[in-house]
Amino acid sequence: MRINALGTFAVFAALVGVSAYVGSWFRPDAWYRRLRKPEWNPPSWVFAPVWTLLYVAMTFAGWLVWEDANRAWTTALTFWVLQLLFNSLWPWLFFGRHWIAVAAMDSAALLLAIGGFMFAAAPINEWAAMLFAPYVLWVAFATALNIAIVRLTGSGTLGRQT
Repeated sequence: MRINALGTFAVFAALVGVSAYVGSWFRPDAWYRRLRKPEWNPPSWVFAPVWTLLYVAMTFAGWLVWEDANRAWTTALTFWVLQLLFNSLWPWLFFGRHWIAVAAMDSAALLLAIGGFMFAAAPINEWAAMLFAPYVLWVAFATALNIAIVRLTGSGTLGRQT
């Protein structure tokens, strides 16, 4: 790996790291534990290892597109940044504000940004697009879970749900 490539990889890793760090400010608490959730809700211990792997894949995917597009800004990278923003916003909406329905909308927007990245990245680097496959599956599952919690709690309004 060239020095320049290593430096740009570090930038992508830092961006993903900041996104993960911001998202970690808002965690499940007593409010979340009291929420009605579907029986297919995974145990809490599953989330950290899954997200760790997804963050690593996000880093490599963005970096591969940057490198293979000759370090030019692309539509794929716009979607890459958008997915980071939606990803960072969700914990604040759900755990921080308790806006369950708004968080579900954010999760749906995240799905669109992930799909946009995959579609736009595929002609540039197929591996980058494939690295997002587990991510899109996980976020689709998480979106369904979020929607199920909206339905179970009757929190279809946009206001704070306690």
